[in-house]
Amino acid sequence: MVAISLSAGAVARIRFAVSCLWEVVASIRVLRDPGDHAVHLPWVRRVRPALVEAGLAGPDGGLLWQLVPAPPGYLADFLTPSPTGLIPDLAAELAALRATPADTVRAHLDLYPGERTPALAALYADPPAGLRRLTEEIEAYWRIALAPDWPRLRLLLDADVTARARLLAEEGAAALLNDLHRQVRWEADTLLVAQQHCLAPDVADGPGLVLIPLVFVWPSVLSVSAGDAPQLAYPARGLGTLWERSTGVPEALAAVLGRGRARLLTELTSPVSTTELARRSGMSPAGVSQHLTALRAAGLVVTHRRGRSLLSARTDLAEALLSATG
Repeated sequence: MVAISLSAGAVARIRFAVSCLWEVVASIRVLRDPGDHAVHLPWVRRVRPALVEAGLAGPDGGLLWQLVPAPPGYLADFLTPSPTGLIPDLAAELAALRATPADTVRAHLDLYPGERTPALAALYADPPAGLRRLTEEIEAYWRIALAPDWPRLRLLLDADVTARARLLAEEGAAALLNDLHRQVRWEADTLLVAQQHCLAPDVADGPGLVLIPLVFVWPSVLSVSAGDAPQLAYPARGLGTLWERSTGVPEALAAVLGRGRARLLTELTSPVSTTELARRSGMSPAGVSQHLTALRAAGLVVTHRRGRSLLSARTDLAEALLSATG
């Protein structure tokens, strides 16, 4: 159990961040132990062959693969420097990773069990060169495994932040922290995380706590206490249907709404943009926009702005309608 005591000032500085690098690390853990992450099996089956062929996964996996063990193995904190904000920027995160002090890299590598592989030994001997190699592997991994799906993943992460920020505004920090995950609870001014391999100092009047929604951390959480601020990565909402393909439009619903509008309603399993709905449905963006206008007027869809994007989501009325006609 990890216990982090947060002062009132630290609680006041709780913030959210979206991180490409965190998703890289968490997704490798999924690839190493897919049986424990059943919701992501469609993704695993799709990307693993290309990653193995590129030497980024499997028995011949490179430095990145060797640094990220299967859970619950120790994961070096220097792999996930604290992200700076809600706008994910892989290049900026990789720059921060490359700037990790050599002593920090070596101290974290000392915590890995067993003998070092040649790749890990080379990183230990020359951290700057090893970090350059590592960031090159991360860039290659990102292009193959995550970049094709990043727009839809980003929308899900943004929707989670929006929902939790509203909870924070309505019910306060305690309600927010106790809603993150079954392994996390806020009790007597202390954040308790049921997790191994992590020692966390108390946070007095420092930078607070960084909350990071992730797609690939499900069904667990990850935490980091090193660096500028403690970080807690938790599963974003809406993962259950992330990789599902549409099973078709209920005929009864199509008879009432029209096939196009019924199709869009069934695709709104999580808040998405007009562009993403157009991609999923095969309709033009203009056609999707016209249908969404009608669905909003009927009280079946709500739309809110997230940065430069407008995200649409089903209302409770729409959920009831789909349940009745599915």
